[in-house]
Amino acid sequence: MSSRLTKSDVERIASLAHLELSEAEKETFARQLADILTYAETLQAIDTTNASPTTHVLSRHEAFRTDEVQESLSRDEALANAPDGTPDEGFFKVPKVIE
Repeated sequence: MSSRLTKSDVERIASLAHLELSEAEKETFARQLADILTYAETLQAIDTTNASPTTHVLSRHEAFRTDEVQESLSRDEALANAPDGTPDEGFFKVPKVIE
């Protein structure tokens, strides 16, 4: 894979993302994206055949506190500071997000 990225490549990517870029931004992004691809190629070249897989970056997972069952808020407490809350029905009034 080549990390050479042209201004026309950036223009095509910007078009796919529906972005309008100035000429200066196209030049800057071409250089920055090429640097990112070069770094990714460097990472791909690292031999990881003998590396054991991990689920966490750290070797052990430390919790900040113990897991304890605690009482939750009552409905009235949960709705006390809610704007336009309806405690009788137990709901929060939120703006419509799906049409």
